[in-house]
Amino acid sequence: MYSKKYTLPADTDMDTLLALVDELNADDKIHGILVQLPLPKHLDEKQVINRINPNKDVDAFHPVSVGKIMIGDYDFVPCTPAGIMELIHESGIEIAGKNCVVVGRSNIVGKPMAMLLLHSNGTPTICHSKTQNLAEITKKADILVAAVGVPHFIKRDMVKEGAVVIDVGMNRLEDGKLVGDVDFDEVSKVAGAITPVPGGVGPMTISMLMKNTVTAAKRS
Repeated sequence: MYSKKYTLPADTDMDTLLALVDELNADDKIHGILVQLPLPKHLDEKQVINRINPNKDVDAFHPVSVGKIMIGDYDFVPCTPAGIMELIHESGIEIAGKNCVVVGRSNIVGKPMAMLLLHSNGTPTICHSKTQNLAEITKKADILVAAVGVPHFIKRDMVKEGAVVIDVGMNRLEDGKLVGDVDFDEVSKVAGAITPVPGGVGPMTISMLMKNTVTAAKRS
């Protein structure tokens, strides 16, 4: 594998960025295209994502990729949810029939995470900022995925005894320490399994990006 990195100025215009995407779409030596989000506010993320050839969409953000995930016939899966599924399967944890709660409804993690759990015969619930009685819902989860971007948001009293807790959060505190969305020290006392931050979901996300790229190369 090899990669090319294009670091564009913050004031890059849409035409320049789209022209680069077109160039990479046409390059037979490039099998995967990843646009680092978020983009500067003057750029239209949706337009840029839509411009990527779905066959090179290793982030799985293109509407074609999203639609395929919805019906369960997909080539690529967003890297973080894919990494979480890999962690669960490799740990020998059964998803079928389990109550699965995803806290966060982003297109990058929350929504596709719920769909992957559903495809594995779990019973997913998506919670978000407007959810009422959140703790009552999370407390019923056999598998709890936290992806809200708030440090230590998930407390011990929100977690069922023996639950599998997956922490997607990457939050930098004022002292520079990197922490997740889960209060690890407290929740780990009741969880049956829990991912650390850093070193849990993060490396799996990168691994799945590599896997998607290999898949794209084989399909080409």
